[in-house]
Amino acid sequence: MNAVLPFHSSRPIDLIGVGRLCIDLNANEIHRPMEDTLSFTKYVGGSPANITIAAARLGLKTGFIGRVSDDQFGRFIIRYLKKEQIDTSSVITDRSGSVTGLAFTEIKSPTECSILMYRDNAADLKLEPDDVREEYISNSKAVLISGTALAKSPSREAVFKVLELARKHGTVVFFDIDYRPYSWASKSEVYTYCRLVAMQSDVILGGREELDLIEPELSESKDRDDIETAKHWFTHGAKLVVVKYGSEGSIAFTPEGEPVRAGVFPAKVVKTFGAGDSFAGALIYGLMQGFSLSSCLELGSASASIVVSSHSCSDAMPVLQEVQSVIAQHLNR
Repeated sequence: MNAVLPFHSSRPIDLIGVGRLCIDLNANEIHRPMEDTLSFTKYVGGSPANITIAAARLGLKTGFIGRVSDDQFGRFIIRYLKKEQIDTSSVITDRSGSVTGLAFTEIKSPTECSILMYRDNAADLKLEPDDVREEYISNSKAVLISGTALAKSPSREAVFKVLELARKHGTVVFFDIDYRPYSWASKSEVYTYCRLVAMQSDVILGGREELDLIEPELSESKDRDDIETAKHWFTHGAKLVVVKYGSEGSIAFTPEGEPVRAGVFPAKVVKTFGAGDSFAGALIYGLMQGFSLSSCLELGSASASIVVSSHSCSDAMPVLQEVQSVIAQHLNR
């Protein structure tokens, strides 16, 4: 796998996450609508934050580039990242009067969940190009770019600086499309900016609907073929394309070799969100260990099964022993 993704083994930082740092407020009274929910539990949230936390829990040396608000929520996030041994030297406290984005979650049933987002004047979208240090990128093996960070300026320009520096120094680029419609002015902007990043990424992760947003009209069919998608991105230099199907598993493509499919592990599902982030964190970990692609997907699926069984996302990200235990239990190893 290292032949596909040439990580610079001598660099001190394994992975740097870029983008959204927010607060998840998950409903304590589950199996009821939010109108009837009276209390919530606070967690660190945001897809790139969750993925970075997942990778750190599994043993990778991680850092983060982002902005938080100059208030109690901002301090809570920085304190949490430090507790997880994630380097926060490039997490900037924004002093422009911005606020930390809030995500209130509704858990009506194991399959019926929703998120109510408050992201007006969000601190994470105030990230500036000057916040990105070249030395930080050159000292990392990989960066994880979140599509949500492309939704507004100046965060958009900061992301493109990360991308430029990563390309300059041979740092592997993971791109999680992370489409959140409430963050964007239009789908045409999603297509333009997320596509520009995808065209320069080594690994692209997204659901089928997310990938449809950033692809040209390759055919008249409404149901785009995953193989067609992978081949399209390979022409732009991608080395791995992972299509996520939630409860139906995932499928991964490389320029050489057959597609690799992964199912899901049995779980007592509490909520649906967070699975994709835990999957991505474990996938990245496996790739950095040089595991086979099938083993990387297996790690991701096992990690996801743990997180969907929990009330939280970030707090539930498992350590390696927990993931291996799930795999051993269900595959009789």
